[in-house]
Amino acid sequence: MSSDTARRNVRLLSWIGLATGLLGGLLVAFPQVLPFGGPWVQLALGIVTLVLTFRARRIGIADLPDYDGRLSLAAAILGFLVVFFAGQAAWGVLVAVAN
Repeated sequence: MSSDTARRNVRLLSWIGLATGLLGGLLVAFPQVLPFGGPWVQLALGIVTLVLTFRARRIGIADLPDYDGRLSLAAAILGFLVVFFAGQAAWGVLVAVAN
């Protein structure tokens, strides 16, 4: 992959990952916005964030000699937080349904 293509892909994946992480974070902070299926959408957004940011990091590390992964690292940390809090909410829903 050429350096320009790799740089474009890393930038695109990092920004999309950050956007999905922020959207998931907003849904975690304000769960009443999406009352039905909220934890599952949050969980999906967190997983998508992690997939996109780690893919951006892989491309950046492999193909760019001057790769600075701070943006994708911030998005990955945000994705982990969204998965953690959405997982807690989803577990609560499963426990409530089981009882």
